[in-house]
Amino acid sequence: MAHRSRLAGFIIDCQDKDADESARFWSAALGLSPQPAYREGDAEYAELDGAPGGLHVEVQRVTHASRVHLDIESDDIDAEADRLERLGARRIGFVKRWWVMEAPTGHRFCIVRMREDTAGKAPANAWE
Repeated sequence: MAHRSRLAGFIIDCQDKDADESARFWSAALGLSPQPAYREGDAEYAELDGAPGGLHVEVQRVTHASRVHLDIESDDIDAEADRLERLGARRIGFVKRWWVMEAPTGHRFCIVRMREDTAGKAPANAWE
């Protein structure tokens, strides 16, 4: 199925750390502007504004080990998951509204819905 996708950004997973506290460190380290943390169900996030290339960068409070993962955004997350499975990735699970995937290299990443705001972003790749 024809669809589009592109790199959306990076999520900094912080094990059992307050998102505002984590955002203070990472915003200073990366030269980005921290936004106040917000909750979505049992999850806690803090966005870091001003990343180059229109990339989305945020801190996320998690219960698993701290790590950084990337998000790929797509206008059809199921078609993108299928495409990446053909390349060797595997689906770990569907969470809320995105797919958690694992690359053949062992790296986890997510496929999220494409954001409508495209200002400053690279054009999406078109896939058949």
